[in-house]
Amino acid sequence: MMHLFLAEHRAELERRCRDKVAKRPLRFPTERQLKEGIPIFLGQLIRTLKAEEAGQMAQSLAISGPADGNAQATSELADSATTHGGQLLALGYSVSQVVHDYGDLCQAVSDLAVELGEEFAVEEFRTLNRCLDNGIAEAVSEFTQRRDVLIANEQALALSERIGYLAHELRNHLGTAGLAVAALKQGGMGVAGATGAVLDRSLVGLRTLIDGSLATVRVEAGLTLQRSVFFLNNFIDELRYSAKLEADLIRCTLVVEEVDPLLQLHADQHLLLSAVGKLLQNAFKFGAPNGTVVVRAYGKGERIRIEVEDNGAGLTPEAANDLFLPFTQGGANKTGPGSGLSIVRRSVEANGGSLSVESVLGHGCVFIIDLPRHAAAASNAAT
Repeated sequence: MMHLFLAEHRAELERRCRDKVAKRPLRFPTERQLKEGIPIFLGQLIRTLKAEEAGQMAQSLAISGPADGNAQATSELADSATTHGGQLLALGYSVSQVVHDYGDLCQAVSDLAVELGEEFAVEEFRTLNRCLDNGIAEAVSEFTQRRDVLIANEQALALSERIGYLAHELRNHLGTAGLAVAALKQGGMGVAGATGAVLDRSLVGLRTLIDGSLATVRVEAGLTLQRSVFFLNNFIDELRYSAKLEADLIRCTLVVEEVDPLLQLHADQHLLLSAVGKLLQNAFKFGAPNGTVVVRAYGKGERIRIEVEDNGAGLTPEAANDLFLPFTQGGANKTGPGSGLSIVRRSVEANGGSLSVESVLGHGCVFIIDLPRHAAAASNAAT
């Protein structure tokens, strides 16, 4: 049985993991990290296997967590992996080294089992993969979350750092996605698990970062708008596709109300897509956990209004007044740069519109984009 094999050869497996870490370039772990990283994980894996052998599935899940990548689930393994990922960031390591730490143990177990002619049941391998999957996902998530906070704080120091920040974030999001794919291939894990969720979050992060960065550059550089006439319902449908993916990742309900097919806008479509996309991202982040975000777009006289509504904690009048200032955040979630809403406002104003917010403390927020209605739409509606 695998748990007996792991317990009997635990010292040898830990030694092999330390040897692999020592041979890796630019990798100098502290004694504390060596004691709190893989050794703790190995003990949790052994106890998980023993619990499952005894039919104690509730205890198994309490130790190592479920296999569905549920971000709300808590376990001993999740707590220690989170600590491990934070320690690696503090020591200046890269996200690839987070994944390698867990891969070292998997390889050490496989190599030693082959050398000693040991065979394990399929269910035991599934448990091993589940524990590795959850460990990697929690460590990488904590690593990237803390890293993003640090980078966002540094970004506020000087405008000249933004280009370096963009390149760094693009590389890290892409690197995290690539490593998640590698982990899925090497470990035989399904895309519906925790590592698959890391991949989805990385891809959404890439899209959000690129859209927001392009909008920021265009607005701040005062580039000429690329105006075109387009139907409002097609515009909202394009937003719906990407927003639905992000909503699903955080278990949020997205409601998009029906749009009059005759309504048209004459504006820079890409700039507006980025602006409304940022409002949706803001609603997902600061709305109620597992809450609902509503998007509605409609004509009002000679104007068109696009509204993004959440059911979060809402804002005080003072906070609402300051919300569109650079580097201001009004909610409990302080991750990410706070300049996004000021860029949204400038993007909307560049298209001849206005951005406002209506909020009652305790009842969420409604962000409202008000734009000129294209004249052809008004005349068609009259006929």
